[in-house]
Amino acid sequence: MTDKVHYLDNNATTRVAPEVEEAMKPFFGELYGNPSSMHFFGGTNQKYLDRARESVARLLGAGPEEILFTSCGTESDSTAIWSALRAFPEKKHLVTTKVEHPAVLNLCKYLETQGYRVTYLGVDAEGRLSLDELKAALAPDTAIVSVMWANNETGVVFPVEDAARIAHSRGALFHTDAVQAVGKVPINLAESKIDMLSLSGHKLHAPKGIGALYIKKGTRFSPFLMGGHQERGRRAGTENVPYIVALGRAAELALEKMGEENGRVKALRDRLEQGLLKAVKNARVNGGGADRLPNTSHIGFEYVEGESILIMLSEKGICASSGSACTSGSLEPSHVMMSMGVPQTYAHGTIRFSLSVYSTDEDVDAVLREVPPVIERLREISPFADGKPLFGMDACEPHKH
Repeated sequence: MTDKVHYLDNNATTRVAPEVEEAMKPFFGELYGNPSSMHFFGGTNQKYLDRARESVARLLGAGPEEILFTSCGTESDSTAIWSALRAFPEKKHLVTTKVEHPAVLNLCKYLETQGYRVTYLGVDAEGRLSLDELKAALAPDTAIVSVMWANNETGVVFPVEDAARIAHSRGALFHTDAVQAVGKVPINLAESKIDMLSLSGHKLHAPKGIGALYIKKGTRFSPFLMGGHQERGRRAGTENVPYIVALGRAAELALEKMGEENGRVKALRDRLEQGLLKAVKNARVNGGGADRLPNTSHIGFEYVEGESILIMLSEKGICASSGSACTSGSLEPSHVMMSMGVPQTYAHGTIRFSLSVYSTDEDVDAVLREVPPVIERLREISPFADGKPLFGMDACEPHKH
């Protein structure tokens, strides 16, 4: 095992930025007051919360009063969807996509056991969403449409602003899980029909355990957590001051470095992809023909298993993630690969490389140096390298719910 770490798994989590870590420190020590307290000591912390709320709002092109702090992206997703269902109890239909994060998909599966109908929109071979399919899916009793801004595996960006307009035209609320998109693509919610948007701090260099939910002013809203008066009565529980401050500082940095994400980081991503496609036969970029996040590359290597690739790369100090569920003990490719109809010979050998502003040329050089021999070695010992389909199947079956 090498001592050098080449971290290319930023869609899973990011390092806490040094500036963010520094901003948090006072709130673990001298500034420990409860912001809900009436005295001046607590009131001091309230000012820091207000500043953080303004910073997050600025990143999203929203108003500070539209920002609700939560514990994570999952809580934000659940809050948005449950709120819509409570706001319109007579509506029993939801629309989402087959490639959403489990934070949305698993909630929708549960809701189906509670008498709700859910329509799962498909994607094409590049992972793109059809707005015509969305239009056809909407019904008079559709309470909410929830479509992710960008896919966490492939980085494919969905036309959520157009989707929001379509949902509104049929009387439905619109929510987007923007956990992967915030800080990587420009967002201006003031000019959008999006009603609610989820984000997570640890995807943009804040700590794990802090998130936010944007709720457009005037949107009917029902709290998920009830109790005290915190967050203007929209989320009970004492505010996590250090982490809220951290998210605010991370939002400021993300806004400052948006150009770098879409410039230097994208160039690194493109060099990584082009180098691997040139050096490794029978490799493909999943979603490569679609609009994607600038930091994400999802590559399938034919006739090898993603889990084996990850283990061998880890020994070389390279941290990435697999596009299949193999690491959790399943032999099935991920639901995203299945929905895209990626051939099984490729889908089982998918690897996601996700970069950040801390990624370097040295990191990409390490991938280009180590991946080709790893793939060559694995193909030498693969029982499927003779061209026979895995498990007797030519392509992934569409994901069913």
